[in-house]
Amino acid sequence: MKPIRLRADVLAGLTTSFALLPECIAFALVAHLNPLMGLYGAFIICTLTALFGGRPGMVSGAAGSMAVVIVALVVHHGVQYLLATVLLGGLIMMAFGLLRLGKLVRMVPHPVMLGFVNGLAIIIALAQLEHFKSGEHWLSGTPLYLMTGLVLLTMAIVYILPRLTKAVPPALVAILGVGLLVYLFGLPTRTLGDMAHIAGGLPTFAMPDIPWSLETLRIIAPYAILMAMVGLLETLLTLNLTDEITETRGYPDRECVALGAANIVSGAFGGMGGCAMIGQTVINLSSGGRGRLSGVVAGVLILLFILFLSPLIERIPLAALVGVMFVVSQQTFAWASLRVINKVPLHDVLVIIAVTTITVFTDLATAVLCGIIIAALNFAWQQARELYADEHLEADGSKLYRLHGTLFFASTTPFLNQFDPANDPANVTLDCRHLSFVDYSAIAALKTLRERYAKAGKHLQVFHLSERCKKLLKRAGVDHD
Repeated sequence: MKPIRLRADVLAGLTTSFALLPECIAFALVAHLNPLMGLYGAFIICTLTALFGGRPGMVSGAAGSMAVVIVALVVHHGVQYLLATVLLGGLIMMAFGLLRLGKLVRMVPHPVMLGFVNGLAIIIALAQLEHFKSGEHWLSGTPLYLMTGLVLLTMAIVYILPRLTKAVPPALVAILGVGLLVYLFGLPTRTLGDMAHIAGGLPTFAMPDIPWSLETLRIIAPYAILMAMVGLLETLLTLNLTDEITETRGYPDRECVALGAANIVSGAFGGMGGCAMIGQTVINLSSGGRGRLSGVVAGVLILLFILFLSPLIERIPLAALVGVMFVVSQQTFAWASLRVINKVPLHDVLVIIAVTTITVFTDLATAVLCGIIIAALNFAWQQARELYADEHLEADGSKLYRLHGTLFFASTTPFLNQFDPANDPANVTLDCRHLSFVDYSAIAALKTLRERYAKAGKHLQVFHLSERCKKLLKRAGVDHD
Protein backbone atom coordinates (compact mmCIF):
# COMPACT_ATOMS: atom_id res chain seq x y z
CA MET A 1 0.00 0.00 0.00
CA LYS A 2 1.34 3.41 -0.98
CA PRO A 3 2.21 5.77 1.92
CA ILE A 4 -0.32 8.37 0.68
CA ARG A 5 -3.08 5.75 0.52
CA LEU A 6 -2.09 4.42 3.95
CA ARG A 7 -2.21 7.91 5.49
CA ALA A 8 -5.58 8.67 3.88
CA ASP A 9 -7.13 5.45 5.19
CA VAL A 10 -5.80 5.98 8.72
CA LEU A 11 -7.09 9.56 8.92
CA ALA A 12 -10.43 8.54 7.41
CA GLY A 13 -10.72 5.71 9.92
CA LEU A 14 -9.99 8.11 12.80
CA THR A 15 -12.66 10.54 11.57
CA THR A 16 -15.19 7.74 11.12
CA SER A 17 -14.55 6.39 14.61
CA PHE A 18 -15.59 9.74 16.12
CA ALA A 19 -18.79 9.66 14.05
CA LEU A 20 -19.53 6.07 15.11
CA LEU A 21 -19.43 6.80 18.84
CA PRO A 22 -22.55 8.92 19.38
CA GLU A 23 -24.59 6.94 16.86
CA CYS A 24 -23.85 3.55 18.43
CA ILE A 25 -24.41 4.88 21.95
CA ALA A 26 -27.71 6.48 20.92
CA PHE A 27 -28.94 3.33 19.16
CA ALA A 28 -28.06 1.21 22.19
CA LEU A 29 -30.05 3.56 24.41
CA VAL A 30 -32.98 3.42 21.98
CA ALA A 31 -32.94 -0.38 22.32
CA HIS A 32 -32.79 -0.11 26.14
CA LEU A 33 -29.28 -1.58 26.25
CA ASN A 34 -26.01 -0.72 27.97
CA PRO A 35 -24.12 1.70 25.65
CA LEU A 36 -21.10 -0.58 25.81
CA MET A 37 -23.11 -3.23 23.94
CA GLY A 38 -23.45 -0.79 21.04
CA LEU A 39 -19.75 0.04 21.14
CA TYR A 40 -18.66 -3.60 21.35
CA GLY A 41 -20.94 -4.35 18.40
CA ALA A 42 -19.45 -1.44 16.45
CA PHE A 43 -15.88 -2.59 17.15
CA ILE A 44 -16.52 -6.21 16.16
CA ILE A 45 -18.78 -5.64 13.15
CA CYS A 46 -16.82 -2.71 11.74
CA THR A 47 -13.49 -4.51 12.03
CA LEU A 48 -14.57 -7.92 10.68
CA THR A 49 -16.57 -6.58 7.73
CA ALA A 50 -13.68 -4.27 6.83
CA LEU A 51 -11.25 -7.21 6.88
CA PHE A 52 -13.34 -9.84 5.13
CA GLY A 53 -16.28 -8.07 3.46
CA GLY A 54 -16.85 -7.49 -0.21
CA ARG A 55 -16.81 -3.68 -0.21
CA PRO A 56 -13.66 -1.85 0.99
CA GLY A 57 -14.45 1.65 2.18
CA MET A 58 -17.91 0.77 3.49
CA VAL A 59 -18.44 1.11 7.25
CA SER A 60 -20.70 -1.18 9.30
CA GLY A 61 -21.67 -0.96 12.95
CA ALA A 62 -24.56 -1.04 15.40
CA ALA A 63 -27.14 0.58 13.14
CA GLY A 64 -30.32 2.36 14.15
CA SER A 65 -32.48 0.36 11.74
CA MET A 66 -31.45 -2.80 13.58
CA ALA A 67 -31.97 -1.23 17.03
CA VAL A 68 -35.57 -0.24 16.30
CA VAL A 69 -36.41 -3.81 15.28
CA ILE A 70 -35.44 -5.36 18.61
CA VAL A 71 -36.82 -2.86 21.14
CA ALA A 72 -39.91 -4.97 21.89
CA LEU A 73 -37.81 -8.13 22.29
CA VAL A 74 -35.50 -6.49 24.85
CA VAL A 75 -38.42 -5.00 26.80
CA HIS A 76 -40.39 -8.25 27.01
CA HIS A 77 -37.67 -10.92 27.13
CA GLY A 78 -34.38 -9.27 28.14
CA VAL A 79 -30.85 -8.86 26.86
CA GLN A 80 -29.97 -12.57 26.70
CA TYR A 81 -32.74 -13.22 24.19
CA LEU A 82 -31.42 -10.29 22.14
CA LEU A 83 -27.96 -11.86 21.98
CA ALA A 84 -29.50 -15.15 20.81
CA THR A 85 -31.44 -13.19 18.17
CA VAL A 86 -28.22 -11.57 16.95
CA LEU A 87 -26.65 -15.04 16.61
CA LEU A 88 -29.60 -16.39 14.62
CA GLY A 89 -29.82 -13.24 12.51
CA GLY A 90 -26.14 -13.62 11.68
CA LEU A 91 -26.70 -17.20 10.54
CA ILE A 92 -29.52 -16.05 8.25
CA MET A 93 -27.29 -13.35 6.76
CA MET A 94 -24.51 -15.88 6.14
CA ALA A 95 -26.95 -18.28 4.49
CA PHE A 96 -28.20 -15.45 2.27
CA GLY A 97 -24.65 -14.79 1.07
CA LEU A 98 -23.65 -18.45 0.71
CA LEU A 99 -26.74 -19.06 -1.46
CA ARG A 100 -25.53 -16.17 -3.64
CA LEU A 101 -28.72 -14.18 -3.19
CA GLY A 102 -26.89 -10.86 -2.98
CA LYS A 103 -27.57 -10.39 -6.68
CA LEU A 104 -31.23 -9.84 -5.81
CA VAL A 105 -30.29 -6.24 -5.04
CA ARG A 106 -30.36 -5.78 -8.82
CA MET A 107 -34.15 -6.06 -8.53
CA VAL A 108 -34.21 -2.75 -6.69
CA PRO A 109 -35.12 -0.02 -9.24
CA HIS A 110 -33.16 3.23 -9.31
CA PRO A 111 -36.11 5.34 -8.04
CA VAL A 112 -36.29 3.03 -4.99
CA MET A 113 -32.57 3.55 -4.45
CA LEU A 114 -33.02 7.33 -4.58
CA GLY A 115 -35.91 7.13 -2.12
CA PHE A 116 -33.81 4.98 0.22
CA VAL A 117 -30.93 7.47 0.15
CA ASN A 118 -33.21 10.47 0.65
CA GLY A 119 -35.11 8.78 3.49
CA LEU A 120 -31.95 7.88 5.37
CA ALA A 121 -30.55 11.38 4.85
CA ILE A 122 -33.68 12.82 6.48
CA ILE A 123 -33.48 10.26 9.32
CA ILE A 124 -29.83 11.19 9.96
CA ALA A 125 -30.75 14.89 10.16
CA LEU A 126 -33.79 14.31 12.38
CA ALA A 127 -31.76 12.12 14.74
CA GLN A 128 -29.41 15.04 15.42
CA LEU A 129 -32.27 17.18 16.72
CA GLU A 130 -32.40 14.99 19.84
CA HIS A 131 -29.07 16.54 20.88
CA PHE A 132 -30.82 19.92 21.10
CA LYS A 133 -32.80 18.59 24.05
CA SER A 134 -32.00 18.40 27.73
CA GLY A 135 -34.04 15.50 29.02
CA GLU A 136 -37.52 15.94 27.56
CA HIS A 137 -37.20 19.70 27.00
CA TRP A 138 -35.68 21.63 24.13
CA LEU A 139 -32.67 23.80 24.86
CA SER A 140 -33.33 27.51 25.14
CA GLY A 141 -31.44 30.70 25.82
CA THR A 142 -27.64 30.60 26.08
CA PRO A 143 -27.28 26.76 25.87
CA LEU A 144 -29.28 26.76 22.61
CA TYR A 145 -27.32 29.68 21.11
CA LEU A 146 -23.99 28.09 22.07
CA MET A 147 -25.00 24.68 20.71
CA THR A 148 -26.24 26.20 17.45
CA GLY A 149 -23.13 28.36 17.07
CA LEU A 150 -20.77 25.42 17.55
CA VAL A 151 -22.76 23.29 15.10
CA LEU A 152 -22.60 26.04 12.47
CA LEU A 153 -18.87 26.52 13.12
CA THR A 154 -18.30 22.80 12.62
CA MET A 155 -20.27 22.80 9.36
CA ALA A 156 -18.39 25.88 8.14
CA ILE A 157 -15.03 24.17 8.74
CA VAL A 158 -16.16 21.03 6.90
CA TYR A 159 -17.33 23.06 3.89
CA ILE A 160 -14.53 25.63 3.72
CA LEU A 161 -11.39 23.62 4.62
CA PRO A 162 -11.33 21.53 1.38
CA ARG A 163 -10.97 24.80 -0.56
CA LEU A 164 -7.79 25.57 1.37
CA THR A 165 -6.22 22.12 1.68
CA LYS A 166 -7.10 18.49 1.11
CA ALA A 167 -4.22 17.16 3.18
CA VAL A 168 -6.47 16.19 6.09
CA PRO A 169 -10.15 15.17 6.35
CA PRO A 170 -12.21 18.32 7.05
CA ALA A 171 -14.54 16.45 9.43
CA LEU A 172 -11.56 15.41 11.58
CA VAL A 173 -10.24 18.98 11.73
CA ALA A 174 -13.72 20.25 12.60
CA ILE A 175 -14.23 17.78 15.45
CA LEU A 176 -10.78 18.31 16.97
CA GLY A 177 -10.83 22.08 16.38
CA VAL A 178 -14.23 22.66 17.98
CA GLY A 179 -13.32 20.28 20.80
CA LEU A 180 -10.13 22.25 21.50
CA LEU A 181 -12.05 25.53 21.38
CA VAL A 182 -14.59 24.28 23.93
CA TYR A 183 -11.81 22.98 26.21
CA LEU A 184 -9.61 26.10 26.09
CA PHE A 185 -12.44 28.54 26.71
CA GLY A 186 -14.37 26.30 29.10
CA LEU A 187 -17.56 26.67 27.11
CA PRO A 188 -20.54 25.11 28.93
CA THR A 189 -21.87 22.77 26.24
CA ARG A 190 -22.86 19.12 26.30
CA THR A 191 -20.20 16.53 25.55
CA LEU A 192 -20.15 12.88 24.60
CA GLY A 193 -19.69 12.01 28.27
CA ASP A 194 -23.13 13.49 28.97
CA MET A 195 -24.67 10.77 26.80
CA ALA A 196 -22.91 7.87 28.51
CA HIS A 197 -19.64 6.80 30.09
CA ILE A 198 -17.79 4.57 27.66
CA ALA A 199 -15.01 3.23 29.86
CA GLY A 200 -14.94 -0.57 29.96
CA GLY A 201 -12.88 -3.70 29.47
CA LEU A 202 -12.41 -6.18 26.66
CA PRO A 203 -15.56 -7.94 25.44
CA THR A 204 -15.73 -11.48 26.83
CA PHE A 205 -17.06 -14.61 25.18
CA ALA A 206 -20.27 -15.94 26.68
CA MET A 207 -23.11 -17.75 24.94
CA PRO A 208 -26.58 -16.34 25.74
CA ASP A 209 -27.95 -17.61 29.06
CA ILE A 210 -31.31 -18.85 27.78
CA PRO A 211 -33.07 -22.21 27.47
CA TRP A 212 -32.13 -23.63 24.06
CA SER A 213 -35.55 -24.94 23.11
CA LEU A 214 -38.20 -24.71 20.40
CA GLU A 215 -40.07 -22.21 22.55
CA THR A 216 -37.01 -19.94 22.56
CA LEU A 217 -36.70 -20.35 18.80
CA ARG A 218 -40.36 -19.39 18.42
CA ILE A 219 -39.67 -16.17 20.36
CA ILE A 220 -36.46 -15.07 18.64
CA ALA A 221 -37.02 -16.32 15.06
CA PRO A 222 -39.39 -13.52 13.91
CA TYR A 223 -37.04 -10.85 15.27
CA ALA A 224 -33.98 -12.58 13.80
CA ILE A 225 -35.57 -12.80 10.34
CA LEU A 226 -36.65 -9.16 10.42
CA MET A 227 -33.25 -8.07 11.74
CA ALA A 228 -31.47 -10.03 9.00
CA MET A 229 -33.69 -8.67 6.22
CA VAL A 230 -33.36 -5.07 7.38
CA GLY A 231 -29.60 -5.44 7.83
CA LEU A 232 -29.11 -7.10 4.44
CA LEU A 233 -31.23 -4.52 2.64
CA GLU A 234 -29.43 -1.55 4.18
CA THR A 235 -26.05 -3.16 3.58
CA LEU A 236 -26.68 -4.07 -0.06
CA LEU A 237 -28.17 -0.68 -0.89
CA THR A 238 -25.27 1.08 0.84
CA LEU A 239 -22.91 -1.17 -1.12
CA ASN A 240 -24.56 -0.01 -4.35
CA LEU A 241 -24.18 3.62 -3.28
CA THR A 242 -20.51 3.05 -2.41
CA ASP A 243 -19.97 1.48 -5.82
CA GLU A 244 -21.39 4.62 -7.45
CA ILE A 245 -19.32 7.01 -5.34
CA THR A 246 -16.03 5.15 -5.82
CA GLU A 247 -16.78 3.99 -9.39
CA THR A 248 -15.63 0.49 -8.42
CA ARG A 249 -17.41 -2.82 -7.99
CA GLY A 250 -18.09 -4.58 -4.70
CA TYR A 251 -19.08 -8.19 -4.07
CA PRO A 252 -22.51 -8.39 -2.41
CA ASP A 253 -22.46 -12.12 -1.59
CA ARG A 254 -19.10 -11.85 0.14
CA GLU A 255 -20.33 -8.82 2.08
CA CYS A 256 -23.42 -10.75 3.24
CA VAL A 257 -21.31 -13.66 4.50
CA ALA A 258 -18.89 -11.35 6.31
CA LEU A 259 -21.75 -9.35 7.85
CA GLY A 260 -23.42 -12.54 9.07
CA ALA A 261 -20.20 -13.84 10.59
CA ALA A 262 -19.55 -10.46 12.25
CA ASN A 263 -23.02 -10.48 13.81
CA ILE A 264 -22.48 -13.99 15.14
CA VAL A 265 -19.19 -12.94 16.76
CA SER A 266 -20.82 -9.77 18.13
CA GLY A 267 -23.67 -11.75 19.70
CA ALA A 268 -21.22 -14.23 21.22
CA PHE A 269 -19.21 -11.39 22.81
CA GLY A 270 -22.13 -9.37 24.17
CA GLY A 271 -22.50 -6.85 21.33
CA MET A 272 -25.49 -5.54 19.41
CA GLY A 273 -26.32 -6.64 15.91
CA GLY A 274 -25.44 -4.33 13.06
CA CYS A 275 -25.14 -3.65 9.36
CA ALA A 276 -23.77 -1.01 7.00
CA MET A 277 -24.18 2.59 8.20
CA ILE A 278 -24.71 4.99 5.33
CA GLY A 279 -23.81 8.15 7.27
CA GLN A 280 -20.50 6.81 8.54
CA THR A 281 -19.77 5.31 5.11
CA VAL A 282 -20.20 8.72 3.50
CA ILE A 283 -17.91 10.26 6.13
CA ASN A 284 -15.28 7.60 5.49
CA LEU A 285 -15.42 8.01 1.71
CA SER A 286 -15.46 11.81 1.80
CA SER A 287 -12.47 11.71 4.17
CA GLY A 288 -10.48 9.68 1.64
CA GLY A 289 -11.08 6.16 3.00
CA ARG A 290 -11.02 3.71 0.12
CA GLY A 291 -9.25 0.63 1.45
CA ARG A 292 -9.97 -2.00 4.09
CA LEU A 293 -7.59 -0.27 6.49
CA SER A 294 -9.96 2.67 7.01
CA GLY A 295 -12.68 0.39 8.39
CA VAL A 296 -10.21 -1.59 10.49
CA VAL A 297 -8.80 1.62 12.01
CA ALA A 298 -12.30 2.89 12.81
CA GLY A 299 -13.25 -0.40 14.50
CA VAL A 300 -10.04 -0.81 16.48
CA LEU A 301 -10.15 2.81 17.66
CA ILE A 302 -13.61 2.21 19.12
CA LEU A 303 -12.07 -0.50 21.31
CA LEU A 304 -9.15 1.75 22.25
CA PHE A 305 -11.59 4.49 23.23
CA ILE A 306 -13.33 2.04 25.56
CA LEU A 307 -10.13 0.65 27.09
CA PHE A 308 -7.80 3.64 27.39
CA LEU A 309 -9.05 6.93 25.94
CA SER A 310 -12.50 7.37 27.43
CA PRO A 311 -11.56 10.42 29.59
CA LEU A 312 -10.45 12.29 26.46
CA ILE A 313 -13.16 11.04 24.12
CA GLU A 314 -15.94 11.92 26.56
CA ARG A 315 -14.83 15.57 26.31
CA ILE A 316 -15.72 15.79 22.61
CA PRO A 317 -18.57 18.30 22.29
CA LEU A 318 -21.75 16.85 20.87
CA ALA A 319 -22.14 20.00 18.78
CA ALA A 320 -19.08 19.05 16.71
CA LEU A 321 -20.44 15.56 16.00
CA VAL A 322 -23.91 16.95 15.25
CA GLY A 323 -22.45 19.45 12.79
CA VAL A 324 -20.57 16.71 10.94
CA MET A 325 -23.70 14.54 10.75
CA PHE A 326 -25.74 17.47 9.38
CA VAL A 327 -23.17 17.79 6.59
CA VAL A 328 -23.36 14.04 5.99
CA SER A 329 -27.14 14.32 5.73
CA GLN A 330 -26.82 17.08 3.16
CA GLN A 331 -24.24 15.13 1.16
CA THR A 332 -26.23 11.90 1.34
CA PHE A 333 -29.50 13.36 0.07
CA ALA A 334 -29.85 12.81 -3.68
CA TRP A 335 -30.54 16.41 -4.67
CA ALA A 336 -30.52 15.37 -8.31
CA SER A 337 -33.78 13.53 -7.64
CA LEU A 338 -35.46 16.94 -7.12
CA ARG A 339 -34.07 18.36 -10.36
CA VAL A 340 -35.43 15.52 -12.49
CA ILE A 341 -39.01 15.63 -11.19
CA ASN A 342 -40.26 17.21 -14.43
CA LYS A 343 -38.00 15.07 -16.61
CA VAL A 344 -38.86 11.51 -15.58
CA PRO A 345 -42.18 9.60 -15.70
CA LEU A 346 -44.67 10.48 -12.99
CA HIS A 347 -44.71 6.92 -11.61
CA ASP A 348 -40.96 7.08 -10.94
CA VAL A 349 -41.42 10.36 -9.07
CA LEU A 350 -44.18 8.74 -6.99
CA VAL A 351 -41.87 5.81 -6.16
CA ILE A 352 -39.12 8.17 -4.98
CA ILE A 353 -41.54 10.12 -2.79
CA ALA A 354 -43.23 6.99 -1.43
CA VAL A 355 -39.98 5.24 -0.49
CA THR A 356 -38.57 8.41 1.10
CA THR A 357 -41.72 8.95 3.16
CA ILE A 358 -42.11 5.31 4.24
CA THR A 359 -38.42 5.10 5.21
CA VAL A 360 -38.81 8.13 7.49
CA PHE A 361 -42.05 7.05 9.15
CA THR A 362 -41.68 3.24 9.31
CA ASP A 363 -38.56 1.29 8.44
CA LEU A 364 -36.24 0.58 5.53
CA ALA A 365 -37.47 -2.94 4.78
CA THR A 366 -41.09 -1.82 4.46
CA ALA A 367 -40.11 1.16 2.32
CA VAL A 368 -38.00 -0.83 -0.14
CA LEU A 369 -40.60 -3.60 -0.37
CA CYS A 370 -43.36 -1.07 -1.08
CA GLY A 371 -41.17 0.68 -3.65
CA ILE A 372 -40.38 -2.56 -5.47
CA ILE A 373 -44.07 -3.55 -5.50
CA ILE A 374 -45.12 -0.14 -6.87
CA ALA A 375 -42.40 -0.26 -9.54
CA ALA A 376 -43.25 -3.86 -10.48
CA LEU A 377 -46.97 -3.13 -10.79
CA ASN A 378 -46.25 -0.10 -12.92
CA PHE A 379 -43.90 -2.14 -15.14
CA ALA A 380 -46.57 -4.82 -15.56
CA TRP A 381 -49.17 -2.19 -16.41
CA GLN A 382 -46.92 -0.53 -19.00
CA GLN A 383 -46.03 -3.87 -20.61
CA ALA A 384 -49.69 -4.88 -20.75
CA ARG A 385 -50.61 -1.63 -22.50
CA GLU A 386 -47.96 -2.15 -25.17
CA LEU A 387 -49.49 -5.36 -26.51
CA TYR A 388 -51.21 -4.80 -29.87
CA ALA A 389 -52.13 -6.65 -33.10
CA ASP A 390 -51.89 -5.99 -36.82
CA GLU A 391 -54.64 -7.75 -38.77
CA HIS A 392 -55.61 -8.14 -42.41
CA LEU A 393 -57.47 -10.50 -44.76
CA GLU A 394 -55.42 -12.84 -46.93
CA ALA A 395 -56.15 -13.51 -50.63
CA ASP A 396 -57.67 -16.91 -49.79
CA GLY A 397 -60.21 -15.31 -47.48
CA SER A 398 -58.45 -16.23 -44.22
CA LYS A 399 -57.49 -13.66 -41.62
CA LEU A 400 -54.01 -13.01 -40.24
CA TYR A 401 -53.30 -11.59 -36.79
CA ARG A 402 -49.72 -10.47 -36.14
CA LEU A 403 -49.24 -9.87 -32.39
CA HIS A 404 -46.59 -7.60 -30.86
CA GLY A 405 -45.60 -7.42 -27.19
CA THR A 406 -45.37 -9.62 -24.12
CA LEU A 407 -48.12 -12.02 -23.08
CA PHE A 408 -48.26 -12.50 -19.31
CA PHE A 409 -50.77 -12.29 -16.46
CA ALA A 410 -51.46 -8.56 -16.88
CA SER A 411 -51.88 -8.62 -20.68
CA THR A 412 -54.10 -11.69 -21.18
CA THR A 413 -57.32 -9.62 -21.32
CA PRO A 414 -55.95 -7.12 -23.90
CA PHE A 415 -54.65 -10.14 -25.85
CA LEU A 416 -58.04 -11.86 -26.01
CA ASN A 417 -59.77 -8.58 -26.87
CA GLN A 418 -57.72 -8.33 -30.08
CA PHE A 419 -59.73 -11.20 -31.64
CA ASP A 420 -63.31 -11.53 -32.91
CA PRO A 421 -64.13 -15.28 -33.17
CA ALA A 422 -67.81 -14.64 -33.92
CA ASN A 423 -67.18 -12.51 -37.02
CA ASP A 424 -63.80 -13.81 -38.23
CA PRO A 425 -63.60 -16.12 -41.29
CA ALA A 426 -63.36 -19.90 -40.95
CA ASN A 427 -59.58 -19.94 -41.02
CA VAL A 428 -57.54 -17.66 -38.81
CA THR A 429 -53.77 -17.46 -38.50
CA LEU A 430 -51.92 -16.12 -35.45
CA ASP A 431 -48.34 -14.98 -36.16
CA CYS A 432 -46.33 -14.96 -32.90
CA ARG A 433 -43.04 -13.86 -34.41
CA HIS A 434 -43.10 -10.69 -32.27
CA LEU A 435 -45.00 -12.11 -29.29
CA SER A 436 -43.31 -13.47 -26.18
CA PHE A 437 -44.99 -15.95 -23.82
CA VAL A 438 -43.83 -15.43 -20.22
CA ASP A 439 -45.96 -17.38 -17.74
CA TYR A 440 -48.79 -19.86 -17.28
CA SER A 441 -51.35 -17.08 -17.71
CA ALA A 442 -50.08 -16.65 -21.28
CA ILE A 443 -50.51 -20.38 -21.96
CA ALA A 444 -54.00 -20.31 -20.48
CA ALA A 445 -54.88 -17.28 -22.66
CA LEU A 446 -53.81 -19.10 -25.85
CA LYS A 447 -55.78 -22.18 -24.78
CA THR A 448 -58.87 -20.01 -24.16
CA LEU A 449 -58.47 -18.39 -27.58
CA ARG A 450 -58.35 -21.80 -29.27
CA GLU A 451 -61.48 -22.89 -27.41
CA ARG A 452 -63.35 -19.73 -28.47
CA TYR A 453 -62.59 -20.30 -32.15
CA ALA A 454 -63.41 -24.02 -31.84
CA LYS A 455 -66.74 -23.17 -30.20
CA ALA A 456 -67.48 -20.84 -33.14
CA GLY A 457 -66.68 -23.73 -35.55
CA LYS A 458 -63.52 -22.10 -36.84
CA HIS A 459 -59.87 -23.11 -37.04
CA LEU A 460 -56.99 -21.18 -35.47
CA GLN A 461 -53.41 -21.82 -36.60
CA VAL A 462 -50.41 -20.53 -34.64
CA PHE A 463 -47.11 -19.85 -36.40
CA HIS A 464 -43.62 -18.61 -35.59
CA LEU A 465 -43.54 -19.48 -31.92
CA SER A 466 -40.10 -19.19 -30.34
CA GLU A 467 -38.46 -22.36 -29.08
CA ARG A 468 -38.98 -21.20 -25.51
CA CYS A 469 -42.69 -20.66 -26.12
CA LYS A 470 -43.01 -24.09 -27.74
CA LYS A 471 -41.42 -25.71 -24.70
CA LEU A 472 -43.78 -23.85 -22.35
CA LEU A 473 -46.80 -24.94 -24.36
CA LYS A 474 -45.62 -28.52 -24.72
CA ARG A 475 -44.95 -28.80 -20.99
CA ALA A 476 -48.47 -27.50 -20.29
CA GLY A 477 -49.99 -29.95 -22.82
CA VAL A 478 -51.34 -27.20 -25.12
CA ASP A 479 -51.35 -27.88 -28.87
CA HIS A 480 -49.63 -25.14 -30.84
CA ASP A 481 -49.87 -26.53 -34.37
